[in-house]
Amino acid sequence: MKQLTKAEEQIMQALWQTGPAFVKDIIEVMPEPKPHYNTVSTLVKILIEKGFIDFKAYGKSHQYFALITKDAYSHKTMSTLVKGYFGGSFSNMVSFFVKEKELSITDLEKLVQKIKDTQKPRP
Repeated sequence: MKQLTKAEEQIMQALWQTGPAFVKDIIEVMPEPKPHYNTVSTLVKILIEKGFIDFKAYGKSHQYFALITKDAYSHKTMSTLVKGYFGGSFSNMVSFFVKEKELSITDLEKLVQKIKDTQKPRP
């Protein structure tokens, strides 16, 4: 999976939020300042070439939809981040955030509880 630029990621965030959408719908949910229609159209074409989105044609109009889920992209992005900056260790990443005071003891306790909950056998 290729890496997205910040602008491309904004388009994907909009599509993940709205579901299938026309360019005007994508622009509508994007943060201020809103990008120009032509800018969004160009980015959409790039995302099609990269294999992140596709479209359904309605005459001359196109409705775009994501081919990659937000969860799949998030997983790949986080894995790349952890490998590149934390030697592939999620515990090193958590330690970094604790040292930077970005993660409190309460946050850590919640994280540990979530880990325990996901490892419980399901009936």
